[in-house]
Amino acid sequence: MEVKKEIIVFGGSFNPPLNSHFSLAEQIVNEYENIEKVLFVPVNSKYEKEHLISNEARYQMLKLVCDKNEKFDVSRIEIDSPRALYTIETLSILEKEYPNNTIKFATGTDNLKQIHTWEKADELTKKFKILVLERDNDDMDEIIANNEFLSENKSSFIKVKNNIRSNLSSTFVRDKIKAGKSIRYFTPDEVIDYMQNNKLYE
Repeated sequence: MEVKKEIIVFGGSFNPPLNSHFSLAEQIVNEYENIEKVLFVPVNSKYEKEHLISNEARYQMLKLVCDKNEKFDVSRIEIDSPRALYTIETLSILEKEYPNNTIKFATGTDNLKQIHTWEKADELTKKFKILVLERDNDDMDEIIANNEFLSENKSSFIKVKNNIRSNLSSTFVRDKIKAGKSIRYFTPDEVIDYMQNNKLYE
């Protein structure tokens, strides 16, 4: 029986998308041979998050970069939804959209600490494998050991090998733009051009 190729769902606000987002995605592709693509899923602006610019602008910035990498793609599934979707809903829809693939979810240890509070967290962890990117000084195994829900579902979590750690945040980049400073090397040149042409975050 042929093993299904995997689609790794990488959700986030991407406000704006950074080089660190793309280098993490590239590292996932490097480390796992059976990956068809990493699918970037920007959250809907209906999601309660401060300073979130339009769905379309964040989608277009991701698309500019993903169009140049055959292993990257970007989905409109959340931004075209009439309401903010829960992660379990997004993954379940994508599972139907890609019946010949295995869907996995990639997230950082910052979100791992909160997963037990997410909608249908139990179903999410039982139905989908979750690739975990360790952030800052976090240790995935330690976080799981210290949380009863995570410990009970620890077989669902896979630590990304040779994970690239970065403290760079979209907030930091937005602040630099507002201050009129250079953001070169923080985000791809195509994204910088798009932001400048559309006067984003100024």
